Amino acid sequence: QVQVVESGGGLVQAGGSLRLSCAASGRFFSPYDMGWFRQTPGKEREFVARIGWSGANTDYADSVKGRFTISRDNAKNTVYLQMNSLKPEDTAVYYCNSHPIVHFTWGQGTQVSVSS
Repeated sequence: QVQVVESGGGLVQAGGSLRLSCAASGRFFSPYDMGWFRQTPGKEREFVARIGWSGANTDYADSVKGRFTISRDNAKNTVYLQMNSLKPEDTAVYYCNSHPIVHFTWGQGTQVSVSS
């Protein structure tokens, strides 16, 4: 399986913004709905956002609705997550993969840390 690579995480103050990217080589995202997920130590990985294969349809967890925006560029084989108005509770490792069926090997994720 092809592994995805997430990037763009970092340390930001509450209220700040980050843009995450997800890419893979050797296999295209375009046939699949894609999702972003996040995980904190000791907890299950949780759903954050989903985007349909064409980019026309999106879905968000209630906790991020209105603050996060998922998008994709199939020509660049990349999926993005724009995160605004970040809160300390958004601190987590963020992952991407196809959704709801996992077609790619999970990557290392990208750490997002939000200070209060």
